[in-house]
Amino acid sequence: MEHVIDIQDVTWKNGHNYLLRNVSWTVRPKEHWALLGLNGSGKTTLLNMINGYLWPTTGSVSVLGHRFGEVDLRELRRSIGWVSSSLQEKLYATDKAQYVVISGKYATIGLYERLSDEDLNRAEALMRTLGCTHLWDREFRTCSQGEKQKVLIARALMADPHLLILDEPCNGLDLFSREKLLDSIQELSCQEQSPTLIYVTHHTEEIVPAFSHTLLLRRGEVVRSGATESILEADILTEFFEAPVEVEKHRQRVYVRAAHGENPLA
Repeated sequence: MEHVIDIQDVTWKNGHNYLLRNVSWTVRPKEHWALLGLNGSGKTTLLNMINGYLWPTTGSVSVLGHRFGEVDLRELRRSIGWVSSSLQEKLYATDKAQYVVISGKYATIGLYERLSDEDLNRAEALMRTLGCTHLWDREFRTCSQGEKQKVLIARALMADPHLLILDEPCNGLDLFSREKLLDSIQELSCQEQSPTLIYVTHHTEEIVPAFSHTLLLRRGEVVRSGATESILEADILTEFFEAPVEVEKHRQRVYVRAAHGENPLA
């Protein structure tokens, strides 16, 4: 497989509104990418297209080496894990954490298959990788927001996806829960059999070293894409946010704040 994602000159219109315009993006095997964009930038539209829920108005899309129009999208989705906070609302709150994880193998809400030792061992191994084995036998509803996100990532990994999309997984987390989750994602990226990771966010400080590449999306258009260290610079981010920002780098993470200037109301 030459490309995990290969999007070329994609535009998507909803009526007279362009939600994506001339988007091109190539993700190669062994690359992990951050997708950075503010609210309304088109991130969710792009994710829906990668998962085959939207069809481009113009342009071409290939995912995991399969060109749209030449592949059964239902089969393709089995190789893509998508973790989003909206999934939490669909799960059965009283299910035990390990059952939520195992249900990912069957892409079901709830478990309707007889559990095997293989499934239980696999779930335990994934929960250990993500540092959440202490949740075994805990009802999903009793888990904290950060713990639920770890369970959902383990659930996505049960199906052995080749591509794992983490859609703003730190939303609603406190500082310490966020750092624990980011540490788990960093460790996951170092696993020999790790899928390609796409991390979606609007906070630069969440882009851990695992994400060697970053794409900047604004109002449905790609502003920049490339190596993270060259993208997350003050001049480029000032252009991207359309406002002056200051950048501080600490332990291979980038923290951005609005630049101080004269207050026109003073």
